[in-house]
Amino acid sequence: MKTQNIFSEIPDDLKDEIFQNLFEKENLKIERIISNGQTTPEDFWYDQNQNEFVILLKGKAKILFEIDLEEVELNTGDYILIEARKKHKVIFTSKNETTIWLAVHFD
Repeated sequence: MKTQNIFSEIPDDLKDEIFQNLFEKENLKIERIISNGQTTPEDFWYDQNQNEFVILLKGKAKILFEIDLEEVELNTGDYILIEARKKHKVIFTSKNETTIWLAVHFD
């Protein structure tokens, strides 16, 4: 069995955010997201069919929720459960350090 490391193969010069599927099966998807200053486009809201459990492994980020315009700040080690159909967007990720997310999508 081969092991991998969540902090390996991270580019030094990150022009675009990276979404990498680590595992996917039926109603479960685990992905690593790597950001460095990227945010969700201004006119777009994520509106997902599945719940999403997100933990910030490194860095800082802010998520904005559409329904009440609530901003949630995440720092290294913080996690949040985003319920299915709860519209949200990322409005900030660290520019001076790489932000690494672990996202688990499930029913």
